[in-house]
Amino acid sequence: MKKPKYFAIPVFLFFILITTTNQRISSSPDFAPEKEEIPLTQSEMELKEMQAVFEEYEQWLTREIDESGTVGAAVAIIYKDQIAFMKCFGVKKLGSEDPVDEHTVFRLASVSKPVTGVLAGILAQEKVLDFDERVSESVPGFRLASYAHSQELTIRNILSHTTGVVPHAYDDLVESHVPFGTIFSRLPQANVSAPLGQVYGYQNVMFSLMDTVLAVKTSKNYGKLVKEKLFEPLGMNDASTDFESFRNNPNKAYPHRGANGVYRTLPYNDRYYCVAPAAGINASISDMARFLQSLLDKEKPLLDAEVQQTIFSPQVVTYLRSGYFRHWGGVGTKQYGLGWRLVGYKNRQIAYHGGYVNGYKAEIALCQQNDIGIVYLTNSPNTVASQSIPVFLKAFFEHVDSKVILTGTEPINEEHLKIQGS
Repeated sequence: MKKPKYFAIPVFLFFILITTTNQRISSSPDFAPEKEEIPLTQSEMELKEMQAVFEEYEQWLTREIDESGTVGAAVAIIYKDQIAFMKCFGVKKLGSEDPVDEHTVFRLASVSKPVTGVLAGILAQEKVLDFDERVSESVPGFRLASYAHSQELTIRNILSHTTGVVPHAYDDLVESHVPFGTIFSRLPQANVSAPLGQVYGYQNVMFSLMDTVLAVKTSKNYGKLVKEKLFEPLGMNDASTDFESFRNNPNKAYPHRGANGVYRTLPYNDRYYCVAPAAGINASISDMARFLQSLLDKEKPLLDAEVQQTIFSPQVVTYLRSGYFRHWGGVGTKQYGLGWRLVGYKNRQIAYHGGYVNGYKAEIALCQQNDIGIVYLTNSPNTVASQSIPVFLKAFFEHVDSKVILTGTEPINEEHLKIQGS
């Protein structure tokens, strides 16, 4: 005789009842388990505190870009070695619907010079070069109009624009697409107007002697070296140093020119690629954010302390036209390091550079004292580009300084103020 099966039904129902009840209890808000809060790191807390500044800046920049008719632009802010803010605006070409994104490539123009300064720093760390070695030792037959200048010119002089050669020597030949080799052969005819290492005279051709020096010392041209030492290690995957790479890149911004919100597209051309160390780098906002990150990373610094100090130490006073920093609202010292302008602003030293070529404008700045950096790229130069950095830095420093006054946690370094000016 088989055993009855009716006991299975109530047991099964009991099991369902218990399971359902448990589920209801566990899903009730009164019985919800407490979530363990993961504490923010110091860096994350500081980033959160600055969020209001970033949001205010975003509102200002969005409004100004819209009102100015800017065709395309991109900005990135690095704080405490993190990408704190990145945003792209507009389109790559007027009349298109192809938006600028974080990998859209712009021309950096003279913002190439800070990159070259950092590259030289890396090679100095590796003992490939010394900032004070003479060019004549590396480049046999190198000559300028002055015998003394020919013999004594150093890498430091090249990177700090203290070569003594008349400012902007042979830029007219660069504009006319004359190959650098031909320009180099004419250097002995360039007017020497100042002693070595004493007077600032801005250069593109003389600055690009770095390509010649590095090629002799490493058997690699500038493009290969900067790719090997900077672009690839930092993940600057969109960056390049030649016209062909730029022209063949489908994700590039076209140049524009205009005023009062009315712009027209320009044909892109190969001017200034022959002086790549001075003005030939192409890069995206993602690339430049990574570049700034590497300079503000204190855990894994790109440059050792001694080399970094050399690059960002004043080498010469710069005498610039009064309107150069008109949007900054007053600067103190104006000097040049190795590939970087050094500006005294809000009781701090700002490493800065700007660049313009053929309808592109680039701006970059960093303040190591406050671990902050910003870069702005556009394909339609206007006042917004010139204001992009000082407007942000002013808001940022005012926020930091008000916090210092309230908390007293970060007293201002009086010795620093004496050296750098206000």
